Amino acid sequence: MSTEFRLPELGENIAKGDLVRVLVSVGDVISKDQSVIELETEKATLEVPSSVGGKVESILVKPGEQVKVGQVILTVSDGAQGAAAPAEEAKPPAMATTEKPKPKTNGAEAAKDTRSARQESAGPEAKAPSAPPQAVGTVEFRLPELGENVEKGDLLKVLVSVGDVISQEQPVLELETEKATLEVPSSVSGRVKQIHVKAGEKVKVGQLIFTLEGAASPGAPSGEGKAATPEKAAATPAPATRREATEALGQSSAEASAATATQQAAAVPSADKKLVPAAPSVRRMARELGVEIAEVPGSGPGGRISVEDVKAYIKGLNTKRREGGLRMGASVPMPDFSRWGAVERESMRAVRRATASHLSHAWVTVPRVTQHDRADITQVDRLRKQHSQKAEAQGGKLTITAIALKVVASALHKFPQFAASIDPEREEIIYKKYRHIGVAVDTDRGLLVPVLRDVDQKNIVELSVELAQMAEKARNRKLAPEDMEGGVFSISNLGGIGGTSFTPIVNWPEVAILGMSRSTLEPVYADGQFQPRLMLPLSLSYDHRLIDGADAARFLRWVAEALEQPFLISFEG
Repeated sequence: MSTEFRLPELGENIAKGDLVRVLVSVGDVISKDQSVIELETEKATLEVPSSVGGKVESILVKPGEQVKVGQVILTVSDGAQGAAAPAEEAKPPAMATTEKPKPKTNGAEAAKDTRSARQESAGPEAKAPSAPPQAVGTVEFRLPELGENVEKGDLLKVLVSVGDVISQEQPVLELETEKATLEVPSSVSGRVKQIHVKAGEKVKVGQLIFTLEGAASPGAPSGEGKAATPEKAAATPAPATRREATEALGQSSAEASAATATQQAAAVPSADKKLVPAAPSVRRMARELGVEIAEVPGSGPGGRISVEDVKAYIKGLNTKRREGGLRMGASVPMPDFSRWGAVERESMRAVRRATASHLSHAWVTVPRVTQHDRADITQVDRLRKQHSQKAEAQGGKLTITAIALKVVASALHKFPQFAASIDPEREEIIYKKYRHIGVAVDTDRGLLVPVLRDVDQKNIVELSVELAQMAEKARNRKLAPEDMEGGVFSISNLGGIGGTSFTPIVNWPEVAILGMSRSTLEPVYADGQFQPRLMLPLSLSYDHRLIDGADAARFLRWVAEALEQPFLISFEG
């Protein structure tokens, strides 16, 4: 018996990743919770443990591929854990309908398996061509597929009760998924014998919802009492498909046969004229709003389109319009560079894709201004060298960035709008009372920004140790997604590389970022003579919607003076 291991959920809003390494081989015996692949997502690189145990039978992916949540990664034989076995192997035929059916790629295949399982549950007589469809007796209704990458939902309401007689296509559940709230129709008919779920629970695709007795086989077209042969039953589309095709064609008669509806749907010649599953009211709404219904992704069973789907589609169009329709900055087709010479193409890594997308959004969203200044760090650099051994003894490195963290945390208390965010939808400013600060780290995969927590509550030595640890984790691909979340302000130090100044991009939804360039020894005129002073270039980019230029100049000057006179932190900070 083979069991599949599928890529599990990786975290909030993480639907895919780049496969870096496969950690097992065909023939290996693996245990549950053993790491089997190394995956790089937009937020982190992580090892993914197996949810099944057994002997690796096949590996269906290879390094360099992009894999999605729910995708089959490998199969094992004699698996101790994992997905439910096929019904006919798990139990005798008479009990087959109590097993969870293996998920299918579309509603029609899932419905076909469900019909087969119900035929088996009724015994050999139910399979006979001459047996009436009512002979199936007790049948089960399981939660059907709800849409691409939608595996579960919150049960808001059960719309039927024990003893109710229901028909196919009748809504029986109200369910809330990540994408929409929808009513789920029944694929079977009969009298409700037992309800296995209740409002407030989370239910998954394939989960048993209720059982019915005296039920009619869903393999026969609605309204027909004639027996259906196995061949005809297999050719009949799933109930949801019947309903969708009927509504898509605008037919009002409930007795229209499924086969006819399917043939009419298949006869449509072009993709832009295709029939899509949506209620007449949803179609009318789309027409009134000028939306082509065929372009709207559906989140309901079989891709059924709801009012919420239309609204989400329009919202997405508006967002793209505001951003110039850009995701990574490409607005026109790329030329064929090979016309002028040899080229090589390389897929963007997950971190680079995330960086490109995030910075494109930040560039379009934030009206950015950059303020420049310089700080005389001669004295603070002397103190840094004097106390560096204390930090090294604790595993850190006393850098100007560690000192700047403490200075910036104090500046944010004096200028709280620099730790705020703008909520344009509500027309509100969100002032954050915590002082978590991100520090940009250069890695071989691209720029990562780990966040140090509660910077205002730690001394400089503690910050130097934590900063060194975070930078090491970033370079060794050990950062977790939560390590890069929750920042209120960012610092980017390019001094170790060079440059005299730059204009850092605000790390949205933050409203400001401090850039630091390489410090240089310069002659500065003071007390009637030129003196050698170590000068540090500072660049502050800020969101001009919230921060005025005068406030930005004051903030940056305060930071510069705090670096020049460290006692200012305790005096004003």
